[in-house]
Amino acid sequence: MLSLKAKGLDELDQVAARILESRPHSRVFAFYGSMGAGKTTLIKSLCKQLMVKDVVVSPTFSLINEYRTDRNEPVYHFDFYRINSLTEAFDMGYEEYFYSGAYCFIEWPEKIEQLLPAGFVYISICADNGDQTRTIDVR
Repeated sequence: MLSLKAKGLDELDQVAARILESRPHSRVFAFYGSMGAGKTTLIKSLCKQLMVKDVVVSPTFSLINEYRTDRNEPVYHFDFYRINSLTEAFDMGYEEYFYSGAYCFIEWPEKIEQLLPAGFVYISICADNGDQTRTIDVR
């Protein structure tokens, strides 16, 4: 397990780089944390490290956003907060994304945990008491 601390937004790019360096062959990353913990913000930093040229925003209502890197490679960003059943994930064709070989960043994976591929990267984000510090555990 890799445990990292970010004491503010200015440290997130370094944290994102460390995460990607620690899992060079992984493509599916599941982000666990409470509302407001910083899941989307960390995903923005990961996308920046991957040279995503699109604007990265939470796909809360669309469930999935597709971004493109400077090499025109796809990066998929999911937010399953609003789904009510696994059927919705099946209907969107989750397998095509999760097994595509492209980066997949998943917010609220608790909703579809049994669909996650073996070997996905588990990322837990926890806000520390009262300040901007976040503890990020990667396993």
